[in-house]
Amino acid sequence: MSYVDLTHAGEVAVLTLHRGKVNAFNESFVKELKARLGELSADVTTRALILTGHGKFFSFGFDVPELYPLSKEDFTRFVNHFTELYTTLYLYPKPVIAALNGHTIAGGCMLAVACDRRLMAEGSAKISLNEITFGATVFAGSVDKLRACVGQRNAEEILLSGAMYGPEEALSLGLVDRVIAGDKLMPAALEEARVLASRDGAVFSNMKRLLRGPVVEAMRSRESESIREFVEIWYSESTREQLKGIEIRK
Repeated sequence: MSYVDLTHAGEVAVLTLHRGKVNAFNESFVKELKARLGELSADVTTRALILTGHGKFFSFGFDVPELYPLSKEDFTRFVNHFTELYTTLYLYPKPVIAALNGHTIAGGCMLAVACDRRLMAEGSAKISLNEITFGATVFAGSVDKLRACVGQRNAEEILLSGAMYGPEEALSLGLVDRVIAGDKLMPAALEEARVLASRDGAVFSNMKRLLRGPVVEAMRSRESESIREFVEIWYSESTREQLKGIEIRK
């Protein structure tokens, strides 16, 4: 079963997350998205990408009910795949626009922050790194990417409060770059993707590596230990009790 719909608008590839009602990540979903990114990286006819979601969610983040019963070993493998995915996206050699069509939560927000630009639809949708509210933590890479995106003080506010932000609040914090009427979201994303696609591809990729390479070096120096700590907290008694109550609409 495919969880990533791929369409093309000329030289722009549109990847639509499509798994259940909330586009929650399991291991198969993460591996499929990473494989799609690899294929499009090698495709010379694709010069930019848009990442968006199906329905009312960009992504809920992790599929907690499916991941909850896993052994520590299997869950750690999933987490490693996920952090590799957002690192791939963060250093992706082609422009990537996140068209946030709906709720963008936890792991979904981590992926959005890895993109080059984030456009969010007007309305009631929320964006959040809310792990602290259900007893979980985050990864070193997600912290470093967030800090590079919004600055230290706003990163502290976002992570330590676990607040759910509407589009305008997210804009003021730097979590998103533009807020767009829902029916104009994809046209606006296509316009931005085409502008970036018009740049020299080798130059864009080189500048992106120069800008983000030091962030990734810092991420990698701490990522393994942060994953170990994440897993230990995930399997702690207090966190397990909170995770047990999380339900996902399939």
